[in-house]
Amino acid sequence: MFRHDLSGPDGVLPHPDGTFRDERLRDAFSRPGWAPYLLTCGDRPAGFAFVRGLDTPTRVLNSFFVVRGARRAGIGLRAVREIVARHPGSWEVAFQDVNVPAVRFWRRAATEIAGDAWTEEHRPVPSRPELPPDTWIAFTAPAGS
Repeated sequence: MFRHDLSGPDGVLPHPDGTFRDERLRDAFSRPGWAPYLLTCGDRPAGFAFVRGLDTPTRVLNSFFVVRGARRAGIGLRAVREIVARHPGSWEVAFQDVNVPAVRFWRRAATEIAGDAWTEEHRPVPSRPELPPDTWIAFTAPAGS
């Protein structure tokens, strides 16, 4: 669903078998320095978050998804706060400007976690010069937050 949701702005089609790329899913469960999180609404899955860089000075919220039926209910913001609280320190998260709800969400999340002490910059997508740059937000999550 994550890849399907993002396929619109990028114009990406699934593989012939109907699946999308899944290397981040495999990485989140198998690579050192990664952690997968399942977001729930009651007893139902409502999304996920993949963190990488837990073995580096800066953690990266590599993938983050909330199903449409659970959006705007506070699940995403609560999940971000809980995840960064588990791993205090420097954080970065990337998103695309064409995803307007993500722009609003990540700016709000950064402000709730770090006040006005966060930055935003555009960076080229590695090995994909044909794509518009990603927007990166960086902030620090204090210990005990």
